[in-house]
Amino acid sequence: QVQLVESGGGSVQGGGSLRLSCAASGYTFSIYCMGWFRQAPGKEREEVAGVASAGPLVYYADSVSGRFTISRDNAKNMLYLQMNSLKPEDTAMYYCAKCVGCTGGKCLRPQNWGQGTQVTVSS
Repeated sequence: QVQLVESGGGSVQGGGSLRLSCAASGYTFSIYCMGWFRQAPGKEREEVAGVASAGPLVYYADSVSGRFTISRDNAKNMLYLQMNSLKPEDTAMYYCAKCVGCTGGKCLRPQNWGQGTQVTVSS
């Protein structure tokens, strides 16, 4: 049974940093692309970062490029999102996802989701 458990969210002032973690279990983590998505109230869920199963291929949405860094540790079945220079518009529920395929690191189809972790950035 696939399980994805996010942690690391919280409240931070603008300009601050947070590091999100996603613990994966129940499948062979190392062979799947993974992505971080977010959903703000009243908005659609969007992918902010993705990473291929191995190697350097990563994807970032334009809105977070240069501020967020996605990484994975296949030995520990962990996915991370380092978020720096946070802005109020980054406020959202953040989810990690196991993806069926990716291109250039961008998730083609999310297949499983975690429960999410809330990130709130105040101005």
